[in-house]
Amino acid sequence: MHRDGVSAPKAQSILADEMGVTTEQRRELLPSGIYPVYKSRIGWAHDRLKREGLSRSVKRGFWQVTEKGLHYAEANPRLAEDEIRRLARPSSDVAISDSIPAGPLPTPAVTAGSPDDNIRTALQEIQQSLHRELLDLIAERDPQFFEQLVLRLLRAIGYGMDSASIEHTGRPGDEGVDGVISLDQLGLDKICVQAKRYDRERTVGGEDVDRFFAAVHRRGATKGVLITSGRFTEGARRAAESARGATIRLIDGAELTLLMMRHAVGVRHEALPIPRLDLDFWEEE
Repeated sequence: MHRDGVSAPKAQSILADEMGVTTEQRRELLPSGIYPVYKSRIGWAHDRLKREGLSRSVKRGFWQVTEKGLHYAEANPRLAEDEIRRLARPSSDVAISDSIPAGPLPTPAVTAGSPDDNIRTALQEIQQSLHRELLDLIAERDPQFFEQLVLRLLRAIGYGMDSASIEHTGRPGDEGVDGVISLDQLGLDKICVQAKRYDRERTVGGEDVDRFFAAVHRRGATKGVLITSGRFTEGARRAAESARGATIRLIDGAELTLLMMRHAVGVRHEALPIPRLDLDFWEEE
């Protein structure tokens, strides 16, 4: 067992070779159009094994089988169908709903209900997978890319009059402000933006929010948006709520990916032709 684990790309390549995944199959992409299907499925398997304590992520992008996992593999050289189904139950990290709640998101329920219910459940599974893909891709890019992504997302949401009203200021000596959005032609009403590209489990604390609040104040602004691909501590949320003289909005990795999906930033939407009864037709006399 490697002490530092094996990089995810190497593990995916080894597993694909062992399982006979063809070159053509490796080119197949998910609906997002940015991530291979086979890598996504291996990622899902790793998540399920982590949940069972059979593997772990020793650091960003590196996987390792645990001692429990080694014993499990010895005891189960071939998995039974019911065991595979048990391991494959949906995880509880992220689910999608029509609104964006503050805090952990609920898990989509596994249902044997109507086809419509099953479609919704399948959609939530796709969105869960895409959430993880987006955060993994963000983690692989540099902080400047993330800053540009955040500003592009805020523009897609509707902030700023046009692209010229959004200024990317992130550089050494930026004093904690990575972007400034003008909300009026004279630039009197501004939003300051800070983007923190963190691993999904890394947290932004209250002191970080306090420093951002001070940076917003120095810019003469009354609004600030702090976006991270990680998470916020309770202290960070309290600091944002207690800020006086400025409104500080916090957006964590879960909400960030929801907004990216909703506003098609780094994501594309595909319409499925789902047949429905034309009730007007059948009610005609």
